[in-house]
Amino acid sequence: MARERPPARGCGALRRCLLGAALLLGLRLCAELRRAGPRPPARSAPPGTAPRPPEPHLPPAPGPPRGASRRRVTYVRSGRRAPPGGRGSGPPEPGCCAPRGPPRRKGPRWHIDLQPWAGPAQSLDEEALRFLRYISTTQIACNHISTDSLATDSSPAKKPWSVCLDDRFGLAHQIRNKQCRLYSLGLGSDDTHFEVRMADDGCEVHRFDPSVKSAHVLESQRLWFHHLSVDWRDPHPAVAAQKLHSNARKLGTILNEFGHHKIDVLKADLESAEWKVLENLILEDVLGQIGQLIFEIHLHWPGFEVSGSDSSVVRFWYSLLKELELKDFRLFHSYKDLSKPQLFLKKDIFNASSCYILSWVNTRWK
Repeated sequence: MARERPPARGCGALRRCLLGAALLLGLRLCAELRRAGPRPPARSAPPGTAPRPPEPHLPPAPGPPRGASRRRVTYVRSGRRAPPGGRGSGPPEPGCCAPRGPPRRKGPRWHIDLQPWAGPAQSLDEEALRFLRYISTTQIACNHISTDSLATDSSPAKKPWSVCLDDRFGLAHQIRNKQCRLYSLGLGSDDTHFEVRMADDGCEVHRFDPSVKSAHVLESQRLWFHHLSVDWRDPHPAVAAQKLHSNARKLGTILNEFGHHKIDVLKADLESAEWKVLENLILEDVLGQIGQLIFEIHLHWPGFEVSGSDSSVVRFWYSLLKELELKDFRLFHSYKDLSKPQLFLKKDIFNASSCYILSWVNTRWK
């Protein structure tokens, strides 16, 4: 009789090992499900669209290690408090670095803005009539106009260089306090009566004229003569290097060299160079440093470096004067010189003179 073999012990051990592994796997799955949290309910697709396939389950991103602080994000806020009523009420606050005031002009201007034509024909008659009416009509009343000097003098000035001494514009106050500054731009003129009188009355006067013999001459206590001419451009660096004492400068350059920030009165008698010099003052925004302008304008020809048809030349002249108006300058005195030829661009038109003296005041001058 054969003896029965006992069952092998390895099968029981294998069963116990498989049960233990299944239990461990189940515990791990339960732990992952707890960390993932409950899934949101699936949204039903709109009618007519195919259902989206289920998204695969991704394990959560590992968090920061223990002991490490989370990174905090901060935002730049305005110093102004939020208006009452929550964030939704009131206009939005500006950023921390928003520009204040009007934006600055980027770079210099290269040309002035021409005014529209005076009429559809774009003719000389239309342009000349508008221009002559403009320079003959004062824009602001001045109750105290000095055409000679502040002091009483029996010898009249050769030309009526007029300044406005109303207290609202500050020139009389500056003269009384001996803080007035006058720039006089000329080209070989011997008429310095106005400059001498303004210096005697208390102004610091600088006369710029290339005919002066020396570079800088102190004529009296307050009157300087300079061997310089005011131009609408600075000399080329190569030319200036060859000519050590170049005597042509833009007005803005002279102001920087002299360290002057303001001019109470700017008088100019430039023999037809006034148009380009005035254009330069406008384009480089030097007018804000000037309180009053006294310009002698010449109309018998277009002027230096001004070209084009007669009608376009007059339109350019008119546009320059309108730019003065945009800069808050107002015409308070106009003088028609009857001693000069009565010609307008070499023509006898509208009884115009070839020379006028115009005086403006900066209404924003302080």
